[in-house]
Amino acid sequence: MDISTTSAGGQPGQLERVMAAMRRRISARALPPGAKLPSIRGCAKTMGVSTSTVAEAYGRLVAEGAVQARPGSGFYVTRAPQPLALAEIGPRLERAVDPFWVSRQSLEAGREALKPGCGWLPADWMPEADLRRALREVARAETAVLTDYGTPLGHAPLRQLLSRRMEAQGVVAPPAQILLTESGTQAIDMLLRLLVEPGDTVMVDDPCYFNFLALLRAHRVEIVGVPMTPAGPDVEAFAAAVASHRPRLYITNAAIHNPTGAVLSPAIAHRLLALCEAAGVTVIEDDIFGDFEEEAAPRLAALDGLSRVIRIGSFSKTLTAAARCGYVVARPEWIAALVDLKIATSFGGSPVAAELTHALLRDGSYRRHLNGLRERLARTTADVRARLGALGIHPWIEPRGGLFLWCALPDGIDAAAVARRAMAQDVVLAPGNVFSVSQSAGGMMRFNVAQCGDPRVLSVLARAMEGAAAEG
Repeated sequence: MDISTTSAGGQPGQLERVMAAMRRRISARALPPGAKLPSIRGCAKTMGVSTSTVAEAYGRLVAEGAVQARPGSGFYVTRAPQPLALAEIGPRLERAVDPFWVSRQSLEAGREALKPGCGWLPADWMPEADLRRALREVARAETAVLTDYGTPLGHAPLRQLLSRRMEAQGVVAPPAQILLTESGTQAIDMLLRLLVEPGDTVMVDDPCYFNFLALLRAHRVEIVGVPMTPAGPDVEAFAAAVASHRPRLYITNAAIHNPTGAVLSPAIAHRLLALCEAAGVTVIEDDIFGDFEEEAAPRLAALDGLSRVIRIGSFSKTLTAAARCGYVVARPEWIAALVDLKIATSFGGSPVAAELTHALLRDGSYRRHLNGLRERLARTTADVRARLGALGIHPWIEPRGGLFLWCALPDGIDAAAVARRAMAQDVVLAPGNVFSVSQSAGGMMRFNVAQCGDPRVLSVLARAMEGAAAEG
């Protein structure tokens, strides 16, 4: 029999061919539920492959749940597969344009989709060679790293390294005040479980990172937005909101603000902390984009000494989102309570992810990777800004670093309408109101410059704007 589909190594191509043949017979009901598969020896002879190849193929079909192994009897079909529903593939365009919009569309869209609205770097911008090297190193670690739960606080060498890194930014935090989490998102979720109750009030910037809004709504709190300026939140509006709403928390970005690119000024940082101290407001400072900044911005955690400010971070934006590792830095009694929450809700973080992150951070490769990223982002930002300008789209400010341009569309064009039209052409955009509590950013859009390299992004955007303008 012709086995020309076999791969260069022989086995992988034959294995897939056997599995595909059995799947076809099951789908066509030539092998209905309960039917016995051909014997391993008989299938091997018919398909011209080894018995070990058939045995492995059948084993994988068992793992998929399509086939059941009956010791001493053979392999039997467990069920007929459900027909593939094309309507279930890809993002659903009728969904509301809300704080989940960009995440849903970005995560559900296929790999062929373009994602200038997402919040992460393209795969070819990430340190692939370093990741593979670190994975090989972790694979050689002791067995417990690959099989056991992590300790409650998390991998001690990584916490020590994070402590030294933060000290360079003026944040003094011993390793015992650092708790590793599965992500920055998990860190915020745990803090909300600890610090607020349904009905409490939490303040955010307006606009702010849309997943802040999604998390806060999941915790059923009242959300109050404070308008952003290029130097940070509007202090007078902040003071008025604190006085009238008596919030429990304020959540914001450190370093480069998402989505606006604003950088907190020292004067506003001091005034915000004074207002929070006077009103008993706890601050969660998300530093996830800190490694993208060209010049260090003020850190509320450094100015406050971790008394009222809690710092969180993650490396999913700069290293990998496939093995996420985040952290919380807070005063000792809060860390102790968070450890209990971590055990209750996830038992323990991933030692593999922590070891991988530590392996990537402890030598000079991460620093070199960041230097290259910043240079590439600076060039790309200038290029994308010019190309957007040709369409009449202009940034709110010129950011000092990072991934994003927060832009105003031409007058009269609704960003949500543009996003819907672009999504129909497999381009995911980030319309302004998904970031806005007050829904006052209908004419704004956030662009991830690293995801705008494909010429189709701007051509689809232009057509979507024309359609939205005609529709409006």
